[in-house]
Amino acid sequence: MEKLPSVKALFWAVIAILLVMIFAWITSGITKLRFQSDISTLKTYFRLSSIHHAKDVLMEKKRLPEEKIEVIQSVLEVPLAVEVVPKIVYAGMTLEELGAKLDRSLKSTLSGYGAKFAALSLEYGVDPYVALAIVLHETGCYHGKCSTLTSSCNNVGGLKGSPGCQGGAYKKFATLDEGIEAFIGNLSKNYYQKGLTTVERIGKKYAESKTWTTKVNLYIEKIKAN
Repeated sequence: MEKLPSVKALFWAVIAILLVMIFAWITSGITKLRFQSDISTLKTYFRLSSIHHAKDVLMEKKRLPEEKIEVIQSVLEVPLAVEVVPKIVYAGMTLEELGAKLDRSLKSTLSGYGAKFAALSLEYGVDPYVALAIVLHETGCYHGKCSTLTSSCNNVGGLKGSPGCQGGAYKKFATLDEGIEAFIGNLSKNYYQKGLTTVERIGKKYAESKTWTTKVNLYIEKIKAN
């Protein structure tokens, strides 16, 4: 007859089986925890990666306006080719051209004062050709030598007044600039502003000579031709 295991042996066998089962369960739990931990780590990694990527995208979006501003600024800094159209002031000429044309008729003491005559004539509303023609007739400067009244007393239009030039009736001016402006100012105030705007009308009041008008008109033609 076969001998059955003792109660003690069965007890220890059950204990052994339970220990194996507990060990297996513990091992399985640790593996599961490790697996879950790895999953959690991966999720954290991807989450953080996504956050960094999103941050980079946002930063890139923030930089876009700055880049646009830089492009706009660079465009604005490029010099624009602006064509400056010269202003025509008289007879199809600019102020500079008019001054140069008048200067071609001026010699001796008045040489180089064309720009002065041009600027003051336009400022006072006087015809530049008429003003210069009167000066050329009164001073003789067109022929290469100005009169003593001009060279010594800066009087370019035969204006009378004090202080007198060399004690005479004709006025002496401190400088040529002063003498030229006084002449053109007088022509504007006492002639042009009173409707005397042609050589013929000016001559009736300006000079006693009957040939004055003809001679001044001849100088106008010479100025135009130069």
